[in-house]
Amino acid sequence: MEKIKMTTPLVEMDGDEMTRILWKLIKDELLSPYIELNTEYYDLGLEYRNETNDQVTIDSAEAAKRYGVAVKCATITPNAARMTEYNLKEMYKSPNGTIRAMLDGTVFRAPIIVKGIEPYVKNWTKPITIARHAYGDVYKASEMKVSAPGKAELVFTDENGKETRELIHNFKGAGVLQGMHNLECSIESFAKSCFNFALETRQDLWFATKDTISKKYDHTFKDIFQEIFDNEYKEKFADAGIKYFYTLIDDAVARVMRSEGGYIWACKNYDGDVMSDMVATAFGSLSMMTSVLVSPDGCYEFEAAHGTVQRHYYKHLKGEETSTNPIATIYAWTGALRKRGELDNIPELAGFADLLERACIKTIEDGKMTKDLALITSIENPVTLNTQDFIKAVRETLEGLM
Repeated sequence: MEKIKMTTPLVEMDGDEMTRILWKLIKDELLSPYIELNTEYYDLGLEYRNETNDQVTIDSAEAAKRYGVAVKCATITPNAARMTEYNLKEMYKSPNGTIRAMLDGTVFRAPIIVKGIEPYVKNWTKPITIARHAYGDVYKASEMKVSAPGKAELVFTDENGKETRELIHNFKGAGVLQGMHNLECSIESFAKSCFNFALETRQDLWFATKDTISKKYDHTFKDIFQEIFDNEYKEKFADAGIKYFYTLIDDAVARVMRSEGGYIWACKNYDGDVMSDMVATAFGSLSMMTSVLVSPDGCYEFEAAHGTVQRHYYKHLKGEETSTNPIATIYAWTGALRKRGELDNIPELAGFADLLERACIKTIEDGKMTKDLALITSIENPVTLNTQDFIKAVRETLEGLM
């Protein structure tokens, strides 16, 4: 068949360790034989981030703003051990955090449903999409340990030097302090991204915080969501036949556990971090989770929701066989290619993305899968494949569907 042509570049952000190996395999086996890939490439591997003092991460985010669609491989966020391992100049920030902040985006994560990989919550029959705010809270907090009695205060000094003070605690002994913040403009972007995504996917939207305890911080989130919904989205939601409602985070957890799924659950930054892992695991596997960062002005960055699979990478370096699940990384590519096709009016490109996803699902449902799925599947006598053979099996299924 003639290769599908792309008119606008896709921003390609390469990554680290085992997912970097998967990245090349996916391109070589599942994409390049069928598409004339047109990408603007950025190497976000830790070695090159160190070489460029992390400028490459900033450049890749700027490129995503220019072209509107990006696809990102999993990357390392260095800790003390990585500093030594990679001889880093400094402990660089999370590339995901940098890109999210620059795009002012919201992360939407949803499980990939496959027959034979049954959710641990038996009544979950439809995907649950987690919408995670991607700014502030504990991720930009200032912290302090205190070792003696004393008074801790929250102090705000305005541009004119006027101070506003709020007592935090009178310490009788040692303790610990943390100061968090957020921005109304970021919360507004979060709300609009959630409302727009709900309309685009025609799903109900839930939003949950703990405003009964956090009467200023969390209540601000609640108020901004409600004001934007009432002023800009109420009629649109009614026309689309979908609903928005607010509830407390603990009530939301109870509702989620009793539900059948099929909605978007919007969470603050840390809540979304925790709940997305919970939902992914309860549906079966972190490697079966889609993830897309959406900015309020319509920029999309697709990625795998999991890490760089360090343990498998060390086995790979020793020449040992691995059985790493590439599905989330494949879906990052299909998501980006589909969106590029939609924006550029190339139905063949969007259609190919749909077909590749069907091939992934069919391969697993036919009983051919990686070890992580073979351990939890209800399919009898599954064939456990190594990384390369599974990708080749997906290619065979894809060509059969063609």
